[in-house]
Amino acid sequence: MAGRGECLKFSQVISKAQKSWGIRLAENPVALLEKPKEGKARDRRFEEDEEARLLQALTDHESPGEKKYRQGTRNPWILPVVIVAIETAMRRGELLGLRWANVNLGRQTAFLSDTKNGESRTVPLSKMAVATLEAMPRSIDGLVFPVSPNALKKAFTRACAAAELDDFHFHDLRHEATSRLADKLPNVIELAAVTGHKDLRMLKRYYHPRAENLAKKLG
Repeated sequence: MAGRGECLKFSQVISKAQKSWGIRLAENPVALLEKPKEGKARDRRFEEDEEARLLQALTDHESPGEKKYRQGTRNPWILPVVIVAIETAMRRGELLGLRWANVNLGRQTAFLSDTKNGESRTVPLSKMAVATLEAMPRSIDGLVFPVSPNALKKAFTRACAAAELDDFHFHDLRHEATSRLADKLPNVIELAAVTGHKDLRMLKRYYHPRAENLAKKLG
């Protein structure tokens, strides 16, 4: 059975065919289907020292003690891509497709020519993101993070296990980042411009404020 997203895409294609290509149908057949309900939005965020544990698990270092062995990951781009994800709310595909030619560290920006919603956008980079990018090695192929999706997934899964993070996925970093950015950018139009959400309803699915932080704002 097609999911809600697939149904919406099919409906858009048929509507396009009717309006632009002159294909005649009595009505859009997808509109007659009962669309699946949206799944419950994930609201997993870092708790207590989970972020520090994850970053430590991704850091390549030698274990203490008499029997020394390597810990973390030797891939020099895994830790930086996680940090930049937390700082920018960029999607995995956007991060792995980012090229140095589209990064301006002086202006603190990264231009994304190809995004999930089909539109380009320029992402502002925090000082932490800039410092992380400046300290990274550069690949000759021009990619900022020359890592395959599968390699990133495996390294991230191993790090979560080592850090004892339960039910935490790479995409949860986007939820974490969006929620943090919302504290700095209370204007939802500005926030959506950074995260790339065209639909404010979808943006809301990524914003998970902590009740205790909201209580402090109330005074």
